[in-house]
Amino acid sequence: MRINSFHVKELVFLLISVSLFLAIYLFNEGHRTQVEAIQKTGVLRVVTRNTPTTYYQDNNGKAAGFEYELLKSFADYLGVELKLIIPDSFGEIFTLVKDHSAHIGAAGLTITEERQQLFRFSPPYAYSTPTLIYRETQGKKAPKTFADLENKDIKLIANSSHAELFRELKKTHPLLIWQETSTSSVTELLEDVYEQEIDYTVSDDFVFDSQKSYFPGLKKSLALSQPKPVAWILVKQNDQSLQRAIKRFFELPETQDLLVTLKKKYLARQTRLGYVDIQTFRRDLEKRFCKLEQYFMLAEQETDIDWRLLASIAYQESHWNPEAVSPTGVKGIMMLTRDAAKEVGVTDRTDPIQSVMGGAHYLQKVMRKIPDRIQGKERIWFALASYNIGYGHLEDARVLTARAGRDPDKWSDVKEFLPLLTQRKHFSTVRYGYARGYEPVRYVKNIRNYYDLLDWELQKARIEAATPTPPDENEDVILTPGEMLNKGVEAAQDIIDSIPVTL
Repeated sequence: MRINSFHVKELVFLLISVSLFLAIYLFNEGHRTQVEAIQKTGVLRVVTRNTPTTYYQDNNGKAAGFEYELLKSFADYLGVELKLIIPDSFGEIFTLVKDHSAHIGAAGLTITEERQQLFRFSPPYAYSTPTLIYRETQGKKAPKTFADLENKDIKLIANSSHAELFRELKKTHPLLIWQETSTSSVTELLEDVYEQEIDYTVSDDFVFDSQKSYFPGLKKSLALSQPKPVAWILVKQNDQSLQRAIKRFFELPETQDLLVTLKKKYLARQTRLGYVDIQTFRRDLEKRFCKLEQYFMLAEQETDIDWRLLASIAYQESHWNPEAVSPTGVKGIMMLTRDAAKEVGVTDRTDPIQSVMGGAHYLQKVMRKIPDRIQGKERIWFALASYNIGYGHLEDARVLTARAGRDPDKWSDVKEFLPLLTQRKHFSTVRYGYARGYEPVRYVKNIRNYYDLLDWELQKARIEAATPTPPDENEDVILTPGEMLNKGVEAAQDIIDSIPVTL
């Protein structure tokens, strides 16, 4: 077949055009920044840990945690989906960031000199002091100097800043010895100290402060260094677009407000229960609660009242003892009076399921009496006080609150005036008269503490039992390191995209 000169020119022109298009495309691809690459794939990959202060699944199976909420906000800022990678060990965080399997590492990571040689960091969002943790025990002196740590049973997280710190301390204290664990979390190490399985561990003070009330008897001792900044880590590379985007995100007023909210939500949680209270609660949780849990969940389905709240009320009332009887004749798990039981159709107050269901329905009736303008947790606290003392006396306290110029719709204000119902000069001026107004204040406080403690124990159990499950397509995806093997091509593309090309 003969090809005339016209066809040859046309073919040459086509080849030149295709070559030029490919050159432009490759040039543009090579110059795409890391942030642009992330936005193109629509996924921000972050490696974190499954702990109470970083990321966990809440009671409803939803993702929660300080780091999670902050990361989710950043992913939304970029307009991409957040995918979490949960490694088997703490040390894998650094490996997965270094080999580009994750864009960011976020797990309460301290900025140290050793890490600064390998990684870049986000702006710090907290400061922490590594602190020695011990259990206060009669006859056992608290450690006051580094010499007191010599030849003691100390356990630290492998590859942590605390292990790095102990390696430095050993240079001046050669008798200092410790174990390192690659799989335990700080919470598990605190539990080990609490159970006296080890002598000491080290925790960042802000992490310990957020959990210490659940481990009565654990105390802070030596501060092992000056406060250090806590931040996200990123791989070191020429392209710093992700680091700049994170900096802009942290500078936003709404991000600063979010940090304040998250610190209150996750780092300031505590219970006022004492050592004996917590030990008794944990014993009863193990021996009694398992027989009743299904009843509380069934009651939630019927009444839409949080089953953990119902369980906490039941613990305050009877310590989950179905045979409990008070001197005044109230009985059962929920300690119903005869009148209350009759009102909700309970025929046997000592029958656990009748008592739980009856108590839930009675609380539901009490909540309906609370004014509609009072909503959220305020409504719950008022309902609990009414459940304990009666709606009339609660209203009297609200009247006293309003007379004093305080807010009768705020529990924090009303609880100050309830105890005044024991004083004639006050109760004689309201409709229902004398009441032991200090009782509902203590009642609500105890239930709130039991609720927090129950939620904490359930949260720990969920974290310890966590296993990878197929993600809901409507929720953020959680990846295990094994699943990252299928992401090799995508990770490689990220590396290519992040390398500037000079022609």
